[in-house]
Amino acid sequence: MGTEKRERQKANRQQRLSELERSEKAAERRNRLGLFGIIALFVFGLLLLFRFAGGDDDSQIAAPELDPDAITTTTVGDDSAAPDTDAPVLVTVPEPGGTITGETPCPAEDGSSERVTSFESAPPICIDTDATYIAQVSTTKGDYTVELDASAAPNTVNNFVVLSRYHYYDGVAFHRIIPDFVVQGGDAVGPNPGTGNPGYQFDDELPEIDPDTERAYDAGSVAMANSGANTNGSQFFVVTGENGQNLPPLYSKFGQVTEGLDIVMDIEATGSAGGTPTEEVIINSITITEQ
Repeated sequence: MGTEKRERQKANRQQRLSELERSEKAAERRNRLGLFGIIALFVFGLLLLFRFAGGDDDSQIAAPELDPDAITTTTVGDDSAAPDTDAPVLVTVPEPGGTITGETPCPAEDGSSERVTSFESAPPICIDTDATYIAQVSTTKGDYTVELDASAAPNTVNNFVVLSRYHYYDGVAFHRIIPDFVVQGGDAVGPNPGTGNPGYQFDDELPEIDPDTERAYDAGSVAMANSGANTNGSQFFVVTGENGQNLPPLYSKFGQVTEGLDIVMDIEATGSAGGTPTEEVIINSITITEQ
């Protein structure tokens, strides 16, 4: 009997140990599940926090839509915005001309100077600021005439005359053409059309107007493109429509088309909404005369 009793006691102890072990394991599982639940709730809360906070951040740093009023020396245009029926063409950059290091000498007035496209410094005043200068612009679409306004923008006119007499613009395409806006060109060096400059920059000579009652530009106005204040180089544009006439006075106006505005409009007709031309239009030459 004693042996049977001891066996029963041993069996009972073993059963209690097994039950205790099962109970402890169950409690451990419950604790783990509870911890996982807390972690999941914490992560979910963080995600919600980031979601709502991130919405505000996105609205603050979202890239603005392309502003067609920006007449820059680095904007080529968005090909995707061009009409489907007229695939944009690539605008080529002509072969570079010579280089002038040190001070820039004034070019020959008769146009006999060799072509130069790289300058170490801005040119000196080479024009008579009291005289009237006329630019005859010959293009593959025809010719148009610009009367340059040295009284309003002497440095800008001087720069345009010097570059023209150095044949800087010969063979250069109008790389950005937007209907009802502008025809833009003047980059002789690239490497991509619209990204180059002659090697120097000069200060603005901005239109002096009352912005509440006056427009700075008219159809046929000729002004300098820039990439910010006082960053003029060689690129220029001709205003062709209402959107161009509504530009703020942030671009140095130095001339007005007096003849051949129809040629300018023919050039405009090769443009696209994104600015990339559907046909390459090239400046053959610009001849400067003094009156």
